[in-house]
Amino acid sequence: MGELRLMKGNEVIAEAAIRCGCDGYFGYPITPQSEVMETLMEREPWNETGMVVLQAESEIASINMLYGAAGSGKKVMTSSSSPGISLMAEGISYIAGSELPCVIVNVQRGGPGLGTIQPSQADYFQSVKGGGHGDYKMIVLAPASVQEMNDFVDLGFELAFKYRNPALILTDGAIGQMMEKVELSDYKPRMTDEEIDEKYGSWSTNGKKPNRERNIITSLEMQSDKMEAKNKRFQQKYAKMEVEEVRYEAIECDDADYIFVAFGSSARICQKSVELARAKGIKVGLLRPITLYPFPKKVIGEMAKHVKGFLSVEMSAGQMVEDVQLAVGCSCSDAKVEYFGRMGGIIPSPSEVVEALEQKLIGG
Repeated sequence: MGELRLMKGNEVIAEAAIRCGCDGYFGYPITPQSEVMETLMEREPWNETGMVVLQAESEIASINMLYGAAGSGKKVMTSSSSPGISLMAEGISYIAGSELPCVIVNVQRGGPGLGTIQPSQADYFQSVKGGGHGDYKMIVLAPASVQEMNDFVDLGFELAFKYRNPALILTDGAIGQMMEKVELSDYKPRMTDEEIDEKYGSWSTNGKKPNRERNIITSLEMQSDKMEAKNKRFQQKYAKMEVEEVRYEAIECDDADYIFVAFGSSARICQKSVELARAKGIKVGLLRPITLYPFPKKVIGEMAKHVKGFLSVEMSAGQMVEDVQLAVGCSCSDAKVEYFGRMGGIIPSPSEVVEALEQKLIGG
């Protein structure tokens, strides 16, 4: 067993970055994620592992620092909260268009605009539908515990380098600020340029090598036919993700008549809602998408053949529900799909979720 600690979710993100061999972090403070950078500054990993930690002058600066550092083949990351991620959107599109690996953490807060510092899940569309301009996707991981905040940093880097694509950890202010027991990962050494070349290919700008020409990294291509070919290759990569990287958790779904679909904090609430509903004789289960992209649409499609309905539970005005509807519709099922959520930083209670199930699906 690894080292056990009682830690806040944001603190664990920082600790996991150090332990997984991250080379650099570039960020800017914003509530409710500021503890990520504060913890890194306090830990001084540059004295321990050589990791660079830098507060940029803005979110725009930090994402472009990430772009440059990722181009050199290093394991680099940033973190922010909803308005800050919006400022990073152009840079994220450049990184995706340049096929560079990196990890981005979004500790969501309520919006739109400056909104509130309270937790939200209203950045779902921004995260899974692109966010910036152009046809691109990010790998999106949705932790539901402090332990997964730890685990998904290393997993995010693994997937980012496997596909040469940005990976986003989409969490929220509740999980970022809560304290739980966590088993920390063991330390990994930082990878050398040679190890990165051998494992992932020699695409980075880490100096001209004897056996290859210089590498040029850019998202720009002035010839339309070449840009179309590049986009087609991207779509093939995303299709491979949808085959190989879908992750989810199914709880009490085998005999369920109804299914809650929820991620992150909402999924934690729905676990209790399942208990309350089953105590009332309602057979309900929970499907928790762990990857929001790629989304477990085939799993939902199969479930739709055997259940009466789905309730998408979100801390938003209803965003993920559209993907649930598409998954059910593609299965040609008659299962109903409804949405329940709260907005503005309000977290729904388990009893509210059960009441919504009864009103929208059972009694509707």
